[in-house]
Amino acid sequence: MAVIAVVGGPGAPGATTTALALLLAWPLRPGRRILLVEADPDGGAVLAGALEGRVEAVYGLRNLAVADRRGLLAQTIWEQLIDLSLEGNAERLLLPGLTDPAQAPGLAYTWEPLAELLHGIEQQGYDVIVDLGRSGATGTSAVLARRADVVAVTVRSTLRGLSAARPRLAALGEDLAAAGTGADALGLLLVAEGPYSGAEVSREFGLPLLGVLPYATRTARVLSDGGDTTDRRFIRSELMRTARSAADEVQLLVRRRRQRLAPNAAPAVAPAAAAQLSAPGGPGPAAAGPVAVPVAPPSVPVPQASSAPGPAPYGRPAYGPTGQGQGQPGYAQPGYGQSGYGQSAHAHPAHGQGEAEPPSYAPPVITTGPVAPLAGLAPQPAAPAPFPAHVQAAGPAEDEGQYRLQQPMMTSDQIEDRYPYNPGEVLRAR
Repeated sequence: MAVIAVVGGPGAPGATTTALALLLAWPLRPGRRILLVEADPDGGAVLAGALEGRVEAVYGLRNLAVADRRGLLAQTIWEQLIDLSLEGNAERLLLPGLTDPAQAPGLAYTWEPLAELLHGIEQQGYDVIVDLGRSGATGTSAVLARRADVVAVTVRSTLRGLSAARPRLAALGEDLAAAGTGADALGLLLVAEGPYSGAEVSREFGLPLLGVLPYATRTARVLSDGGDTTDRRFIRSELMRTARSAADEVQLLVRRRRQRLAPNAAPAVAPAAAAQLSAPGGPGPAAAGPVAVPVAPPSVPVPQASSAPGPAPYGRPAYGPTGQGQGQPGYAQPGYGQSGYGQSAHAHPAHGQGEAEPPSYAPPVITTGPVAPLAGLAPQPAAPAPFPAHVQAAGPAEDEGQYRLQQPMMTSDQIEDRYPYNPGEVLRAR
């Protein structure tokens, strides 16, 4: 249905926590799934935060750079996903982020094909949320924000948060107007920590308000540092209720923008795709309409390599050894035009070039089945313990949810072995 970019800023406004809340609260129609991509160049936070280290850091975005160079981006991405759905039915998926910010330069040439791929799987039954964090909307990864249907910026309603967000919102709006789908893709996700209301912030910045999330530290800590997301109190919390409302507003904005950018427009077929439809051995009459771009077979495991003839898999780089001079398409795949690397048919021209009509938004369409297979999907993480083993619950007189540390039980002999001197005397001597 849509590709949504969630952007943060200085002061830790909670972009990753908001993205996770949207992932868990996103309404899904039958047959659809949602994918959260941690694309923050500063590194991911979900594996060590919400998942509490229960999944090894062997899955994630860092594996896609090498796969892209080998022309296996479309196959490899399905092997890096983690199932976060409560029922274990792979409806809510996570692509973990980088484990080290030093890995970000290696993805400089992967952001562009990754953005194309995310728009492709969006047409295959997936909604996509891209967590860009603090710095992901600038630099080489900015293409993920420019291609997004909606760019939701998380802002705290404090004076410090609003002051830090103002220049970033202005720069992001200019960049989207010049190189993206338009500045009207911007929207605000407000964290109600300060005294300013959502209507005041929306009027001051001149941007639509997509949602107002409560400043609920205990509930948000489940998403930022781990906890039981199956708890009924968490599911019915104010944070998750407002996240569901925000998801509805985001979807409404996506429909309005697509109707404005491409009113009554059918998915376009590029000349290369039309030639393939009429060529011998092409898709044939059954594939009339949107062009089928092979990402993964609908019912068989994803192959790692194949020597059979046919179109190259989506994501094969134009600069690779098999994409130049051998009659095989590189990034100029059917449905994406014949442009070179980084210049897909779905990119929009910059303003001020004298076009007679505004640019139309026609993302590529992939028709390979209801959903793509999740070959190599990581197992669903085990449910977390209510609290760590070294912590015991407080008495009934204390607040619910508060714990006190359990004092270690040591015998006098163990104390003498560990501390040959009286600790008090040692401190006094110092």
